[in-house]
Amino acid sequence: MSKARRHFLKKAGLGVLGVSLLSQGPRVHAAGSDVIKVGLVGCGGRGGGAVVQALSTEGPTKLVALADAFENRATSLLPRLKEQFPNDVDPNTQILGDLDGYKHAIDTVGPGGVIILATAPAFRPLHVEYAVNQGVHIFMEKSFGVDAPGVRRILNAGKLALVKNLKIVGGLMSRHNVPLQRAIEQIHAGIIGERITCWAYRMHGPVGLAPRREDESIIAHQIRNYSNFTWLNGSFLLDWLIHNLDVCCWAKGALPVSAQGMGGRQVRTAQDQLYDHYAVEYTFADGTRLVAQGRHQTETWNCFQATIHGATGCAVIGENVRNPQIFKGHNPDATNLLWEFKDKPPKDQYQVEHDVLFDAIRNDKQINETDRCCEATMVGILGRMASETGKVVTWDEAMNSTTELAPGLDTLTMNSPAPVMPDENGNYPIAMPGVTQI
Repeated sequence: MSKARRHFLKKAGLGVLGVSLLSQGPRVHAAGSDVIKVGLVGCGGRGGGAVVQALSTEGPTKLVALADAFENRATSLLPRLKEQFPNDVDPNTQILGDLDGYKHAIDTVGPGGVIILATAPAFRPLHVEYAVNQGVHIFMEKSFGVDAPGVRRILNAGKLALVKNLKIVGGLMSRHNVPLQRAIEQIHAGIIGERITCWAYRMHGPVGLAPRREDESIIAHQIRNYSNFTWLNGSFLLDWLIHNLDVCCWAKGALPVSAQGMGGRQVRTAQDQLYDHYAVEYTFADGTRLVAQGRHQTETWNCFQATIHGATGCAVIGENVRNPQIFKGHNPDATNLLWEFKDKPPKDQYQVEHDVLFDAIRNDKQINETDRCCEATMVGILGRMASETGKVVTWDEAMNSTTELAPGLDTLTMNSPAPVMPDENGNYPIAMPGVTQI
């Protein structure tokens, strides 16, 4: 276990598993020749892709349940799945709508099966918690919660999953990208010397907001546009930059101890909560920095990568970088190239993360990515807290926060008032640096 990982678990209040906890529950896994039942919660684009990848792994699988807050998403996905994986789901009994559909889907999968969790990140903690309690293996898409209380729920569920021999893989697909893995190995071996500064970028055009439909509840409108509401996605700094934040911390081999930053709505006028820019400076324990920049504005510079500067060189890596490269000096110029991945193009990283999960289930290998998924999530949450308050926020302050972005999330229905409501003009509260509190 790395020093960074030990630090994270200590600050989260989670020590080594106790004797009483180790005595809980059966050790659940599927035998190598068994059909593994698969269910999907969240039938949007990422969920639809993930279930195809799960059903494309080696060995027999069977899709047994689809659930989504919007039932029509599940019913429209099913025919497309049946073209590749016929006779899997009975649409009369295994298509599940509303916000409690996840329970029925997980129950349908049953112990030893796999549930794919791909809803808005706010719901990830309660879904993971329920699946572990029911003895179900998990693939959970990023992000892994939106606030510290939610992250702590996933950490505790992850501990119980270890006891019950359940396998958990998270959607940090860059961790399963072979070229990136090899680049990180080179960086850790010292090819660019001591790592001094890391840069995480996601800069591109504006994000739209679908209008509220006729007779659609406010909460349904927000869930359908989950990327636009902080209680659902935790901010675009968290949900969209999580991969390159994670890659930078992976390359550095450490987690930040504090952050300060800025952000706001410079040009955005849509009636939602979305900042259109963030800039965060994270500080590591040794005084070195990670700087994250996120922006979605029209007619502006685009950049989507991570850059690592060391004492003697630099690396261009991360999400959206198909061919990671390492250079001598600090100008990433072809004449300075030190290393690049030259082997045969590997299997798609999105497929690999499912291959790893199903292989672990069939061959009873230990895999539980809960900790590193929660680490990456907390880096994003820390940056959001610092930017939206305008304060220097420490890791401990962020990790120990009791603020929930959506109190009572477990009992919400599609007929409930939304956790965040618009004013009489349809405008939503926006975080304000210097005013918003930690």
